[in-house]
Amino acid sequence: MNFRTIFKLVGVLIVLIGVSMSFSLFWSLYLDEPDAAALAESIAICLASGGILYGVGWRSQAPILRREGMAVVGVGWLLVALFGALPFYLSGASPKFVDAYFEAMSGFTTTGSTILTNIEACPKGVLFWRSFIHWLGGMGIVVLFVAILPYLRAGGRQLFRSEVPGPTAEVLRPRVSETASTLWKIYVSISAVEVLLLFLQGQSFYDALCHTFGTMATGGFSTKNASVGQYESATVDLTIIVFMVLAGTNFGLYFHLFRGDWRVLFRDEEWRFYIGVVVGSIVLIVGDLLMHGIYESVGQAVRYASFQVVAIVTTTGFGTADFNEWPAFSQLILLILMFVGGCAGSTGGGVKVIRMLVLVKSAWLGVERVFRPHVIRALRIGGQPVEEPLQDAIHVYMVLIVSIFLICSLFMAALGLDLLTATTSVIATLNNIGPGLAGVGPAANFAFIPDAGKWLLSLCMVLGRLELFSILVLFVPAFWRGH
Repeated sequence: MNFRTIFKLVGVLIVLIGVSMSFSLFWSLYLDEPDAAALAESIAICLASGGILYGVGWRSQAPILRREGMAVVGVGWLLVALFGALPFYLSGASPKFVDAYFEAMSGFTTTGSTILTNIEACPKGVLFWRSFIHWLGGMGIVVLFVAILPYLRAGGRQLFRSEVPGPTAEVLRPRVSETASTLWKIYVSISAVEVLLLFLQGQSFYDALCHTFGTMATGGFSTKNASVGQYESATVDLTIIVFMVLAGTNFGLYFHLFRGDWRVLFRDEEWRFYIGVVVGSIVLIVGDLLMHGIYESVGQAVRYASFQVVAIVTTTGFGTADFNEWPAFSQLILLILMFVGGCAGSTGGGVKVIRMLVLVKSAWLGVERVFRPHVIRALRIGGQPVEEPLQDAIHVYMVLIVSIFLICSLFMAALGLDLLTATTSVIATLNNIGPGLAGVGPAANFAFIPDAGKWLLSLCMVLGRLELFSILVLFVPAFWRGH
């Protein structure tokens, strides 16, 4: 393990975070908010700390191998949340550092869970930072790092593969830095379109930016206490629904779309399954809401059911309705969707649609082998066989995530939380959803959670965002010894 290389790259990451805070400082100065000094101090601390770490390892020319790549991603994410918490803490928006760290980790991992009880009372600079770290974390701070530092060469591939969500990290261009750059260009372009549409629909440029950051990153932080529901606008709801669906789609598909291959979406089995899950869930919930008389018209039921289904399955977590008050059948569907998540290679969290598809097909083949033991049939996705090592990796991932969910739920219950709050607080953070049910429902927040619970849920967030392994290996002593 080459520690100097790790120090050097993590130092650059922290400097990048400090530079990113300058946008929030601009908004604070422009809007004459009281948090400008806190933001300036945070920038200085980030630049100084990152500079020191870089100085420790700047002479290192060692290649970035698999271990170094995983260490930079794992340690880097834990530290960017630490430094990203400074504006919340120094401004007084989160007087306790554990709360500031929770909020920052929730932002960077695009979870959207919050400890803030009165969002609109917070200074605008800090609120912009809160939303902007969503956007940075959505496509990936390390992917951005790879895109702007092409000198990483082959080492960039290790970093890229350690951070991009999904069982595989598709490389679209010959050089991984070009792939990272292409993904960010697509991300920025789609974001710009959403900002324009929300601005034309009556949101201020500031609010349009913040809600776009939350949408495209599938994060869900809003500048309003009532989230998107504050606007009471069907057109705003529809716009955000469309862009949440886009954000939950594999960004690699857009690369092919922009090259003129318009049929790529419909050929992609994962995307078809993703849309099928969304449409089927909306139909079931609309029927349930109408049957129980929750809404007076079909139009209302479709509008609110569609928004919440898409917000949950893409792990965005925006709210236009308090689904804590919906019938149990609708709540259970949303709970199931929390595990599904978006497509691989999207900004969405959760288990990922492709893994669910592989598990469903694997189970089907298992049933078939019971009565046809001599038939050998390959598991295929989109006509391509899924190799055994990838199937094994998916099975290992599922065992780990279920185990972590059970252990963390037991811990939260031991802190005195009721069953539904304990379990859904873990589901909401481990799958990067945002809201859960009961005490952590869409109309509530995580402020009342004991400090020990906030630290654990912060760990759940980064475990979910990095899909377990880049964080779990940090706790294995053998990982840090030799090569």
